[in-house]
Amino acid sequence: MNKGNPAVVSTSASDVVAARGVRLAATALGVLFALLAVSGALQLAMNFRSTAAHQAADAAAAEAAEQVATAVAVNNARLDRIAAPLTAEAIATPELRREVGQRLSASMGQGNTIEMYAPDVRELEAANFERFGFTRAAVLAEARDLEGLAPAQLRRGSNEWRLVQARPVVRDDSLVGILYADLALASASEPIEAIAARHGAQLELRQQRGDGDEFVVSTFGERRAGSIAGARVPIRNSQLAMGALYPTYFEVGDALPMFSDRSTLALVLIVAFLALLSGAAFWYRGRAVRISGTSADDGLEVMPADVHSVVAPTKPGDESQRQALAAKAASADVVATATQEGGAPGDVHAQSPSGPRITTDVDRSIFRAYDIRGVMGKTLSVEIARAIGAAIGSEARERGLREIVVGRDGRLSGPALVEGLIDGLRGAGCDVIDIGLVPTPVLYFATYHLNVGSGVMLTGSHNPPDHNGFKIVLGGETLSGEAIQGLYARLAESRITTGAGGLQELDIRRDYIDRIAADVQLERKLRVVVDAGNGAAGEVGPAVLEAIGCDVVSLNCEIDGNFPSHHPDPSDPANLQDLLVSVKQFNADIGIAYDGDGDRLGVVTQQGEIINPDRLLMLFARDVLGRVPGATIIYDVKCTSKLHEVILSHGGAPIMWKTGHSLIKAKMKEDDAELAGEMSGHFFFRERWFGFDDGIYAGARLAEILASSDRPATNIFRDLPNAISTPEIKVPMEEGRTHAFVEQFARRATFPGARLTTIDGIRADWPDGWGLVRSSNTTAVLVMRFEADDAAALRRIQEEFRKQLLTIDARLALPF
Repeated sequence: MNKGNPAVVSTSASDVVAARGVRLAATALGVLFALLAVSGALQLAMNFRSTAAHQAADAAAAEAAEQVATAVAVNNARLDRIAAPLTAEAIATPELRREVGQRLSASMGQGNTIEMYAPDVRELEAANFERFGFTRAAVLAEARDLEGLAPAQLRRGSNEWRLVQARPVVRDDSLVGILYADLALASASEPIEAIAARHGAQLELRQQRGDGDEFVVSTFGERRAGSIAGARVPIRNSQLAMGALYPTYFEVGDALPMFSDRSTLALVLIVAFLALLSGAAFWYRGRAVRISGTSADDGLEVMPADVHSVVAPTKPGDESQRQALAAKAASADVVATATQEGGAPGDVHAQSPSGPRITTDVDRSIFRAYDIRGVMGKTLSVEIARAIGAAIGSEARERGLREIVVGRDGRLSGPALVEGLIDGLRGAGCDVIDIGLVPTPVLYFATYHLNVGSGVMLTGSHNPPDHNGFKIVLGGETLSGEAIQGLYARLAESRITTGAGGLQELDIRRDYIDRIAADVQLERKLRVVVDAGNGAAGEVGPAVLEAIGCDVVSLNCEIDGNFPSHHPDPSDPANLQDLLVSVKQFNADIGIAYDGDGDRLGVVTQQGEIINPDRLLMLFARDVLGRVPGATIIYDVKCTSKLHEVILSHGGAPIMWKTGHSLIKAKMKEDDAELAGEMSGHFFFRERWFGFDDGIYAGARLAEILASSDRPATNIFRDLPNAISTPEIKVPMEEGRTHAFVEQFARRATFPGARLTTIDGIRADWPDGWGLVRSSNTTAVLVMRFEADDAAALRRIQEEFRKQLLTIDARLALPF
C-alpha cells in the first residue's frame, strides 16, 4: 500500500465481496432487460413490418382499382361515341344489326367484339340461351332496365377473362337497341401485375355474383402462404373490386403471450427499462465500492471518484500528473454537445450553442405564399440554396420522412443551386434521389412513382432567366402559407437536423412518358405544333404527344436557360405569336405551348384563336363529368363566370378558390375534387391521374378529346360559352407593396349592385360581367382581369375599377 498518498485508501475483503454481489445482481438484471428488450424489439419490428406490408397492399389495391376503373371508363366513353351516330333505321333488322356490329368491332381493334341486339332481350335469351350465356344475358337485361350503361362485368373466355359492357341506344325516348361489347382485359390486367410487383403486394380481382357473394377472377403478385384478406376497393361503374391480401408474419405473442397485445407490450418494455435503470444503479454502486479502495485480487490503487476527476491508475510519485489531469477535467464542459460533424444523425438543435448554425443571411421576402422564389446573385446563392435544403430536410425529418426526390429546370443557375440544395438536404439526414433536368410535373410524378411522397423542384417557372426558386412537397403535401414561413423560422432559430444522407441518380422521364401513353388513347392522328419556349418541357412534352399517336412539329424545344426565342409564359399573348404562325404554316390541328417548367398549358387553333385556359377547363370538365357524374371541379378567381354555368349544366359541383398551385391542390384534397384549373394555365387532373398540376398531361388529355371527334378544334371550342374578356393585366409595383395595396383597396372599394368575392383580392360580379384585382404571389405586380357580355359593359366595369384604384394610388399606370 502507498501510505504516502492520501488519495489512496484501503478496502477490506468484505467490501470486495459486497461489490461482487452487487455486480452479480446487476448482471442478472441486465440479462433480464436484454431478454425483455430483444423480445419486445422483435415484436415491434414485426408490427412495423406488418403495418408497412398492409399499407403497401392497400396502396397497390387502390392504384390497381383505379387502373381497371380507367379501362372501364375509357371503354364506356368509346361505346358512347360509337353509339351516338346510330339511328333506329340503321339497326332495325337482324341483318343490319349484324353488319353494324361487324363494322364497330373492326374499329375497336383485334380481339374486341361489338354486337347489336334488339330491345327485347328475352326473345334472344329464350331462343339462343346456350350461345347467349348467362353473363351476356344479365348485362344486356341490366342495360335495358337501367336505360343506361350497365355496370361492367367479367366473363370467362376460352383462355382469358373478358370485360363485358352494354349500353342502350335510345332515340326519341324509345329504346331501339342495345350495344354489347366483349373486350380483352389485357390493357388493364397487365399493368396490375406491375403495380403488385412495385408495391411487393398480392392482389385479387373479384367480381360480385347476383346473390351478393364475390369470387376471385384473377390474382396478381407473388402468392404467399398464410395470407389473409385485407382492404377491398370497389371499382367504379362495375361489379368488380380489387382486394388486397395481407402477408402474415411470426408474432412473438404466439410464443410469449405477454406480447400478444400492444398495451401489454408497452408495459413489458417499461419493466425492461426499469430493469436497465436498476441494473445500471447496482453496477454503479458496485463500481463505487470497487474504486473506493483496493481489490483483494489485483492490489490496484485507485483515487476517489469526483465529477471533475479523471479516473486513472496512480503510482507513487505521480502526484503532479494526477493534479494536472484533475485540473483539465475540472475545466471541461460538463454537458456533452453534438456538432454537425459529430452529432447523432437526426438530432434537432434549437438555437443550441453547439448545434449546427446557418450563418448565411436569407432574405425573408423569398418565402412566398406557395413556394420560395428569388433572384440569382441577389436573394439566391449556392449557400442560400444549401440553407434552404437544410431547412426542408429538417422539416422532413421532423415529420418522419427521409427520402426526397430533387429535380431542376433548364435555367443557367440550376446546376449550381441544385448542388447546394442537395448538400443541405443530405446534411440534414435525408436520402436524395436526383432525377436531373426535368419539367416540374415529372418531379411530382416521381414522388408517386417511386413511392417517396416528397420532392423539391428547383425552378423559376415562367419568371425571368435570372429568377429561380423551390417548389416543395413533403409527404404528399405541397407546402404553402404558414408551412413555407415555417422554413424561414426554422432557419432563423437554427432548428436544423444533422446527419449523412445518401444520394442516387435516376432518369424517370421514360416512366413518365410510358405512364401517360398507357392512359391516353387517340382515336385518330392529330398534327400538333409544340412551343416549349426553350423551357424544361422541350424534350418530354413532344415525346409524350408522339407516344400517344400525334404527329408533332417541335418549335423552340431546345432547352436553353437564356430563353432566346421568347419568354416561356403562355399566359401572355405576345409569347404565342410564333405558335400561331406555325400552326397555320404546318396546317396543324392544334398548337400547344408550355411554360418554363412545363406545369402550365397554352393552346391556339388553326384559325388564329387563343383559347383561354378557363375555356379549356370547360372542355375538360365536360369530359370528366361524362365519366364521373356529380364530380367537384375547382377553378380560381380569375376564371370566367361562364365556367360555373358549364359545370352546373353538366351535373358537376363548381367551387371558386384562391389562385396558386399549392392552394388549389390543398383545396382538391379537402373537397375530394376530380379536376381543377387556373386561368394561368395550371390544370390538375385527379380523374385518371394524380391530382398535381401538369401542362404536359393536360395537353395529352386535350389531344384525346379532340381526336374523339372528326370536327376541327375550332368548331369544338366554338360550342363553348364565351364572353368578351381581357387576358391577365399585370401592373408593376414596388416589391412588398402589392398585398398591402389590395387589402386597402378591398376595405375602401364599393361596387353597388355587384356580388363581392374576397377570398383572394376582390372580385365584383354583376349580371353582365365582372372585374378582379389581386396581388401576385410570385412577382411584385397587381393582377387584374375583366369580362363582360359586350364591349359597353366591359368599358363600364373597367372604369368602375379604374376610378377606385386611382383613389388609392393616383400614380398607377393602368393600361385600360
